[in-house]
Amino acid sequence: MMTNLFSAFDPATSIKFSMNWVSSLLGLIIIPSSFWLLPNRMTMMMTNILFKLHGEFKMLMGVKSKGMTLLGITLFMFILTNNLMGLLPYIFTSSSHLTFTMTMALPLWLSIMFYGWINHTQHMLAHLVPVGTPALLMPFMVLIETISNLIRPGSLAVRLTANMIAGHLLMSLLGNSSINYIEYTSVIIIIQMSLMLFETAVAVIQAYVFSVLSTLYASEVNYENTQKSPMSFSSS
Repeated sequence: MMTNLFSAFDPATSIKFSMNWVSSLLGLIIIPSSFWLLPNRMTMMMTNILFKLHGEFKMLMGVKSKGMTLLGITLFMFILTNNLMGLLPYIFTSSSHLTFTMTMALPLWLSIMFYGWINHTQHMLAHLVPVGTPALLMPFMVLIETISNLIRPGSLAVRLTANMIAGHLLMSLLGNSSINYIEYTSVIIIIQMSLMLFETAVAVIQAYVFSVLSTLYASEVNYENTQKSPMSFSSS
């Protein structure tokens, strides 16, 4: 019986060292499966997913995006592995902590901003004012766009954390209530199975959203791609 509902998200296992964070690195052991696993349906499915993601990220980044799609694919696989491992029993859900998500979002956003402001300063300044904005509204638009850029790492981190915490809290509540309401155990188990399927979909979707938004933010600072692309990608 848990004394606190949020005790399932407690990363501390000992006073000196927290072993729960080691679960975030377990995926690195099994990801290079081509070195030790024969080709099967699982590896073929993963290969197709990676090629689909590569094509989509390449379309978002533009023509001059050699090697940049690897960043989005790596983010997707890393977050997806940790999200799915968190659904298994007795495995620490690292993606439900801001320490984990902010560590990915903040350095990524800072590197994108530094690259854009150092290499394409005029383009970054022009991006603060959308095309067709009246002169009277330009100061307000600069303020709004600046705030929108500053909250991007926070929105990436909080979105992933909140979605992972919400599902785990629901499953914890249902698991605790099944002890008190034994006559409704079968109904609660069916609800938990449905919720587990829903959480699996959320784990995949949140990994995809994080990687796509990161790719969109990176595409905005690339002046050559935005000049050639007929679409303007702006997301906050």
